[in-house]
Amino acid sequence: MVGGGILPFVTQLAGIFGPVAVITDSQIGPLYARSFRTVGSVDTVIEVPAGGQHKTLDTVEGVYAQLLEAGFDRSGTIVALGGAVISELAGFVAATYMRGVDCVQCPTSLLSMVDTSIGGKAGVDLPEGQNLIGAFKQPKAVIADVATLQSLPAREFASGMAEVIKHSLIADSDLLDQIEKGHWKHEITAPLPSLADLQALVAQAIQVKVHIVQEDPFDEGPRQVLNLGHTFAHAIEQVSGNSVRHGEAVAMGLVAAATLSARLGLCPPALPDRVESVVADAGLPVRIPPTVDPSHLMEAMGRDKKKTAGKIRFVLLREIGEVFVTDNVEEADVLGTVKDLSG
Repeated sequence: MVGGGILPFVTQLAGIFGPVAVITDSQIGPLYARSFRTVGSVDTVIEVPAGGQHKTLDTVEGVYAQLLEAGFDRSGTIVALGGAVISELAGFVAATYMRGVDCVQCPTSLLSMVDTSIGGKAGVDLPEGQNLIGAFKQPKAVIADVATLQSLPAREFASGMAEVIKHSLIADSDLLDQIEKGHWKHEITAPLPSLADLQALVAQAIQVKVHIVQEDPFDEGPRQVLNLGHTFAHAIEQVSGNSVRHGEAVAMGLVAAATLSARLGLCPPALPDRVESVVADAGLPVRIPPTVDPSHLMEAMGRDKKKTAGKIRFVLLREIGEVFVTDNVEEADVLGTVKDLSG
């Protein structure tokens, strides 16, 4: 469900009966957790430290301990209140605590609304890489209140736009046209569009992912196209020491995927320029930072969890709305693409 001003009514909208534990972080909790206590029936609020560096098994263990101390049992529902990190971490807790309890996703960032809260993927990171420990946990409901987007810093909103752009490249040229015609760059001098426009954008982007996930709920085939740009992105995040945010890395990854596709003669030569333009117009980076060494980036991609039989898998483009998965890419072409986009 997508709407404006609906967050306080999550327990009613999701049809939750029984104990409720809200898992949030130290930034989002103070902003929104009180509204749950005022209007909804919430028994426990657990705040974890904000930031992707805390999406770990140690944090999960601490959440387990607080749930047990509160007497939270299998009749309860976990509400994930926050951005992408909370969406994945709380989903993992819900999938594993007492062998599984119900979960409701309440994303408060654009990235989590259109991506991480949809599809049931949950997980935590290891020092060796992202989401190497995980599970599938389909939420009982997803309640996206676009009013929360108005409090997002510009950098966070832009990060979410990377996933919206990704969805448009995968399956919705109309959505791409809408992005190109609108003004989605969050600036002090140019406030965000109206709640109605945000609601329409979020709902359309969500539908792209929902349609794909329904075909392939456990990521065994067609769903892998949702990794467009992510082979590059995860490596950029890792090599940068997470100084590059996920959405920013995805933006660079989208440009890299389009550039690699053109380099291999798979798509029209003008396509990378169009992708780069829409990414830049959203206030996102299009070049890999000079601090990210190309050789280290190649090593990180070699550890990607999507690798099969020793080969790195990429999602490439033939045209807007026409993408495919392949491992038939020479390392020299990947390295050449990375070098072309570095600096």
